[in-house]
Amino acid sequence: MAQPAWDEIRTAFQVARLGTVSGAAEVLGVHHATVIRHIDALEKTLGTRLFQRHARGYTPTEAGRDLLTVAQTTEEQFAQLSSRIKGQGEVVAGELTVTSIAGIADLLVPLLTEFQDLYPMVQVRFLTDMRVFRLDYGEAHVAIRAGAAPEEPDNVAQPLPPIRTGLYASRDYIARHGQPRDESEFANHRFVCVDSETSRAPFYRWLRSTVPASAISFRGTEAAALEEALLRGAGIGFLAAYKASANPDLVEILPPRQDWDAPLWIVTHVDLHRTRKVQAFLTHLKEAAKSWPV
Repeated sequence: MAQPAWDEIRTAFQVARLGTVSGAAEVLGVHHATVIRHIDALEKTLGTRLFQRHARGYTPTEAGRDLLTVAQTTEEQFAQLSSRIKGQGEVVAGELTVTSIAGIADLLVPLLTEFQDLYPMVQVRFLTDMRVFRLDYGEAHVAIRAGAAPEEPDNVAQPLPPIRTGLYASRDYIARHGQPRDESEFANHRFVCVDSETSRAPFYRWLRSTVPASAISFRGTEAAALEEALLRGAGIGFLAAYKASANPDLVEILPPRQDWDAPLWIVTHVDLHRTRKVQAFLTHLKEAAKSWPV
């Protein structure tokens, strides 16, 4: 069986990453017909379909995602080799993809921009989503995850300071509904909660086990929407203590508890963990985290 050409693999990698032939063609500096020819030739060589074609672009099949993993790692290793050959081992450049829970974007965006100030040749992709991105499929270089320590064997997990979380209400809510004296009065109040009974957040699990379902009057999927609902007086809700302390319109209902803390983890894939770009970012992230107001 003939071996696939690296140009074809690199083309497929860019199509999988960007989702369109035109996007890949622009990045690679070739005509879109060349991209299509490379994909067709690679699929013929491998004897399998790598992409589902549809009107919006190309979506990798399972085989395509496997190829993306190999291509991502190979691309990084070629970049390192090229830097060493050219005597530019200190250069940190190219795309850096970081995924995170949305609730700490206000902590991460400043350090990402500072990182770009240090390394102007880096292009940042900062992705926040409810799903867990697959590092083994090359979907990101670094992931910031909350909850139990990740256990995937090919991932490297390092702890970050946990986010302390308390229960708060806006002054507007208290003016309209009063302030509960203790948990025994919670059934007579309104609460803001994530719209997922399988949420891993310890404070939301506590809330669902403490108050009746009828008391949860506002549900949402995005951290920003839940925070806005809390601030607008939709109900009593959870918020990171550092955010609440900076807002004079919020009243503490229950202080942070250790069993509500959300452990945070930096997660990288073993194949990319030691690359200069990832190591530079990890060093910057861990140093910045020392001064987080958590």
